Amino acid sequence: MRRLLCGAAIALLHLFPVLAAAADDQTAQAVGAEVESPDGDDADEAPARDFGRLELVAPDLPSDVLAMLNRHVRSLMLREAVDSERAQRRAVRRVRREAAELLATEGYFSPAFEWVDEPPGVRITPGPRAQVTSVQFRYDGELAGEDETHAQRRAELEQSWRLHAGQPFRQADWSSAKQALLDTLTSRDYAAGALVDSRAEVDPDTAAVDLSLHLDSGPAFRFGDIEATGLALHDLDLVKRYSTIRRGDRYSSDALLAFERALLSSPYFSSVQISTDTDPAHADAAPVKVSVTEAASRRLSFGAGLSSNTGYRGEVGWSDNNIFGKSWLLSSAIRLEQLRQIAFADVMLPPQEDGYRDSFGVLAENADIQDLITRRVATSVVRARLRGDTEIRHSLTLQKEEREIDDVVTGTQQSLALNTSWTWRRVDDLFNPRTGWVVNAQIGGGVKALLSDANFLRGYLKAQWFIPVGQRDQIILRGEVGLTGGAIGAIPQDFLFRTGGSTTVRGYDYLELGVREGSAIVGGRALGVASIEYVHWNTPQWGGAVFVDAGDAASSREDFKPAVGYGAGVRWRSPAGPIAFDIAYGERERQWRPHFSLSIAF
Repeated sequence: MRRLLCGAAIALLHLFPVLAAAADDQTAQAVGAEVESPDGDDADEAPARDFGRLELVAPDLPSDVLAMLNRHVRSLMLREAVDSERAQRRAVRRVRREAAELLATEGYFSPAFEWVDEPPGVRITPGPRAQVTSVQFRYDGELAGEDETHAQRRAELEQSWRLHAGQPFRQADWSSAKQALLDTLTSRDYAAGALVDSRAEVDPDTAAVDLSLHLDSGPAFRFGDIEATGLALHDLDLVKRYSTIRRGDRYSSDALLAFERALLSSPYFSSVQISTDTDPAHADAAPVKVSVTEAASRRLSFGAGLSSNTGYRGEVGWSDNNIFGKSWLLSSAIRLEQLRQIAFADVMLPPQEDGYRDSFGVLAENADIQDLITRRVATSVVRARLRGDTEIRHSLTLQKEEREIDDVVTGTQQSLALNTSWTWRRVDDLFNPRTGWVVNAQIGGGVKALLSDANFLRGYLKAQWFIPVGQRDQIILRGEVGLTGGAIGAIPQDFLFRTGGSTTVRGYDYLELGVREGSAIVGGRALGVASIEYVHWNTPQWGGAVFVDAGDAASSREDFKPAVGYGAGVRWRSPAGPIAFDIAYGERERQWRPHFSLSIAF
């Protein structure tokens, strides 16, 4: 029995470029141990027929491995002129030699070759595929410590190892497993960790492979100061405000990625690269190096669209991310829709050290929806924070609203309302969720003694639950409940409830379900909506859905009578999220209606 060190194949990988990524391997492989000599007499005896045609036959090889070998043979035959018996014999010898080397990368270390006449080619008997029999780990650096913390981290690393005893040995799997192990080591604490040695000892006689890995963690790293390059309009303080990294924190690649994502999602930078100095001499305070490219500070934008809720839309917007030279962001727009027209201007300040971001703005709106005309002006201040999967938002809004029904102004309401909103997102993908849930809860109101026409209090809860079914399908459950207390005639429509439309109860017109007042539908005190939808994806981009919705908005519990709508639709996964086009039948109205929307988790 021979035990051979697995390194010889690495020097030969240049023969097959697809495997060049494994060339940094410090191990060796025994190749062709049982292969007949390429220069032996049997090669010379191979009949030379159908020059330029050569195929490998190997019934015992996995189809993907055989396909890989034949691709290589075809490439070889195209590169060389095989126009004579002698050239064909030379090609056969080369095919045998290179096939043995490639088979070794797939774990076959004792193949045998035989010429066949029809089709002209080589029959391969691969022999047994080598399997991993043992894996040994060795540690140096701080991770080699004997305390419980280091022992637990070593156990985590070994548990993450991908190539276990009993699995087939493949060069590609060996290389990817080592890279994954190194990534796991360096993702937390040990930024300068290295795989200093790795060996795969092969015994071709028993098709057994013993693996050994030597890791040097180096010292544990902690973050130092943040340094930035590429700044012109903005300063280092703005960059630091987007970071949750503090000097002295333990090194984590996840923390760096979160910092990078926060900067990229801001309106100030078009590209960001973040790295840490991995010199072990700086392990106690490794500088965090940020390289940015600033986005254009001023932007004029135009937009157009169509909604099944509010009709055609046109928009002109203007933004400036450095007003007064203080990195304050101005966002303003005029939006004209068939049923609603809005003009607004918001100023957003840079984030605070505690993660909160403050803003203030003004708005003017005119809407004519379900024969209810509302005109309002408002000014508000907002404090918001996004931390992980949780968003919290506090707002104080002073607004004045005028209502008109049947060409008669029916009331004018003023309110100073304080509102708090919490949103929890636990989904696998924010734009195309397949599993998880999203919940939004709100509470707000005003008091008559503080610039409001009446005392009122409003509560609202909305949830979506995404349940995967099989490999592609999913069930989407959705629900909304809301309740407002106070003198309904003195409460602004924003604090009352109407429903119906593409993202609520399909089969009904936009905000059609509410309280009848003259010819108009106005908001009610109570809201309840429930929906179930089944989505089947025929391809990764296209799918279909069937659904049932039910809901209503009413002034009292006695008046609450859910309207039911059901139908089917088409889904398309766009870069901005799934776009839905639905046809729904409203039982109360006995009418079919089309709906289309961006069906993204709120």
